[in-house]
Amino acid sequence: MNNLNKTLSDILPDKAKYLIGYADLQGLLPDKYLDFDYGIVLARRLDYDIISSIENGPNIEYYNHYKSVNKELAEVAHFVCEYLRQCDAQAMVIKPTIQDEDLDNNFTKTLRLDFSHKMAATRAGLGWIGKTALFISKEYGPRVRLVTVLTDYPLPVCTRPIEESQCGTCDLCVRICPAQAANGITWNINIDRNDFFDPFACLKKARELSLKNFGKEAGICGKCIVVCPIGKSRKPASR
Repeated sequence: MNNLNKTLSDILPDKAKYLIGYADLQGLLPDKYLDFDYGIVLARRLDYDIISSIENGPNIEYYNHYKSVNKELAEVAHFVCEYLRQCDAQAMVIKPTIQDEDLDNNFTKTLRLDFSHKMAATRAGLGWIGKTALFISKEYGPRVRLVTVLTDYPLPVCTRPIEESQCGTCDLCVRICPAQAANGITWNINIDRNDFFDPFACLKKARELSLKNFGKEAGICGKCIVVCPIGKSRKPASR
């Protein structure tokens, strides 16, 4: 495992599009995950041009890209999981997104899952939570999707997890939100999501916009992603 970083980089289909973080999750997970103390978090950069195209709301290109990146993340995470198992470690993949058939009554009532990729990513030092409850990576802002591999192997974890927002006074995402789902309060590890963001209002408006713009009642919007200044200057050069 001394060459873990190199091995993971070799697994990635395009390492220039990925961030890798290692999180100590001891004491932070539900009982069903008690065999796993650590997490490998992979953040996959989204296509900047596609994100720019949703300035007026979600479109079919964004919807297809969203699904494609989730599929890629799931495949990569399973390769990582198999590698860890070959090293005699326990490992399991937490899917980047879940299907309707996997949802339970608790999710319907709370819009919460029993594992948070965003929490793991903050513990891995990759970024923080923004004012519209997006994960904001230091490098690419909110223009990423996440997946996590849980393991019992002692990873070289981040010793300085991020525990508070670095958004400062910026409120562009709050003002652009068509659902008015955010109140501008900044995140820290002691504040509950519902104290600064209304996920039900967000989901309702996202479904309305998706249905109107491309005929699918999908829970994606993305307008707050477009306006976030964090990481905008890191757009890759055209090839």
